[in-house]
Amino acid sequence: MYKKGLHLISEFSVADPLVLKDMDRVKTFLNAAVYNAGLSKVGEVFHQFSDAGYTGIICLTESHISIHTWPEFNRVTFDVFLSNFLKYNDDIAEKIHSDLLLLLDADEVNITRLNR
Repeated sequence: MYKKGLHLISEFSVADPLVLKDMDRVKTFLNAAVYNAGLSKVGEVFHQFSDAGYTGIICLTESHISIHTWPEFNRVTFDVFLSNFLKYNDDIAEKIHSDLLLLLDADEVNITRLNR
């Protein structure tokens, strides 16, 4: 029987808001996480705002990963949704999220876990 996928929706702050301007660091991390987890990337779009944060999304056959940063407010919104259609991916979604928090030295503000 098909098990619903896990959608993690997260909002957090970081120890040093300047890291929220470093799009390349997170882009490299997320692409490595996708590859190492054996997920199937369809495409990606990242955009760096002038002297500010960035926005990015990686589209996957399993669904998506997105991040939006506001260093001026020390705020990040992040979500990862992975389907369980072909294989169980909940642990992968949790790992990508927790590893990102470690990478950015983040403090969780709010997280929602949806099974859908």
